[in-house]
Amino acid sequence: MTQPTTFIRDPLTWMAYWMLAYYAFLLSTLGPLMPFLRRELNLNYTVAGLHLSAFALGMIGAGLTTDLLTRRWGRRPVFWAGGLGMALGALGLTVSSQPIWSIASILGMGFLGTLMLAIIQTTLSDHHGEQRVIALTESNVGASISASLAPVFVGSFERWGLGWRLALLLGVVAFVWLALRFRRRPLPENQAVSMRADAGKQSLPLVFWAYWFVILVSVSIEWCLIFWGADFLEKVIGLSQVNAATMMSIFFGAMVVGRFVGSRLTRILPGATLLLLAIGITLVGFPLFWLARFAPLNLTGLFIAGLGVANMFPLTLSVALNVVPTQADVASPRLSLGGGTAILLAPLVLGWTADQLNIQNAYGIVALLTVIAAAVTFWANRMATSHDKILADEHPVTCSE
Repeated sequence: MTQPTTFIRDPLTWMAYWMLAYYAFLLSTLGPLMPFLRRELNLNYTVAGLHLSAFALGMIGAGLTTDLLTRRWGRRPVFWAGGLGMALGALGLTVSSQPIWSIASILGMGFLGTLMLAIIQTTLSDHHGEQRVIALTESNVGASISASLAPVFVGSFERWGLGWRLALLLGVVAFVWLALRFRRRPLPENQAVSMRADAGKQSLPLVFWAYWFVILVSVSIEWCLIFWGADFLEKVIGLSQVNAATMMSIFFGAMVVGRFVGSRLTRILPGATLLLLAIGITLVGFPLFWLARFAPLNLTGLFIAGLGVANMFPLTLSVALNVVPTQADVASPRLSLGGGTAILLAPLVLGWTADQLNIQNAYGIVALLTVIAAAVTFWANRMATSHDKILADEHPVTCSE
């Protein structure tokens, strides 16, 4: 089947882009606001860490149940319930006076928000068909920009005496605006109800699970860098705590740049090829960040690694959904399950290893994971080709608004 030569961003596409940016913003406020919440509630590091674990557990729960809920209720009710639930969870966090309530609020944000996330991914995949790689990578550009703004708002509002809670309230206001703007827009279902039910009963092929494993590894790499990168720059490279935290903006900036460039390249190169290229860039940048002993070189390596890591998740997502185009309602939540598992376990494993061996040696885990990602991706790409699955667009496309 020959795809159209033009990628069109219609109102449904823009709704998905904006809602993903909303999700990314609220998720990305959790890290920057945690020091202030720790101070207010007098939390130790273990209890503070449970907040991130709660969000990850919510993601895992959503990954296990989204397809069941959408088969029962349809995409549109679950989508808007998820978006509303994430906003209510954010409101709950702003009024929490005990850690049990703040953790419960974040657990709700993780579960309900990820229901919405999975449907965004599924809908973009179905709606754009063979051009899904463009839609999914573009959507993550906006998500990266939104995520990079979250710490700016948290820090600025606190500095101006307005309080970190205003950043969460800003996210809630954004949801209200989006709901008013798009609430009447229908969300297309995957197939007729009977066909969707049949697809849900089919087993996902081995090639999908290979890409699922790459998602698990890719998100592990990303969150090990996000969660422990500042600590590495402080303890190993010798930057001050403030400078180390500030320099991590290099990584987030690189992710924005990387996803923007990646979204352009999807018009001329197959997604599977770009995925290997992204992993290759990570393999170049991470060793420089990890092994150099001169801060400018470490920061250069961090930037290069960010360029690569930026595209590992969205490209793996797109090629994974490409191999099961009729099972997106089942596949997308399973990919969210992989991401949630990675966020839950990877930072904990690296932190425990750092306690045993120091942070420098512990980061060898990331190097190993990157090599594993390259090997499994190469194998998965060969498997997909042998199964005659279309991994990416064969023709260059142009964009129209």
